[in-house]
Amino acid sequence: MDKVFSARIDESVVGCISNLAVQLHSTKKQVIERAIELFAEQVGREQKTDLLERSFGAWKREESSQESVETSRAAFRKSMERARR
Repeated sequence: MDKVFSARIDESVVGCISNLAVQLHSTKKQVIERAIELFAEQVGREQKTDLLERSFGAWKREESSQESVETSRAAFRKSMERARR
């Protein structure tokens, strides 16, 4: 689903977006979306923020899944007790 996003940008950038859209036979929306995708990929490579890479091994815990569930439930119950007071 598309969402409206508004930002102030320099006139030269607006011109660049328009020119690229004409040159690539696409819409300004497509130019902006692709630019953001490429920038995000670049940042991800530079900062090594690949989500899968960062989460490898996160599911390998010392405790069993049952212990994890019990710990989570206990924390939830405790938070609900504080909320009732």
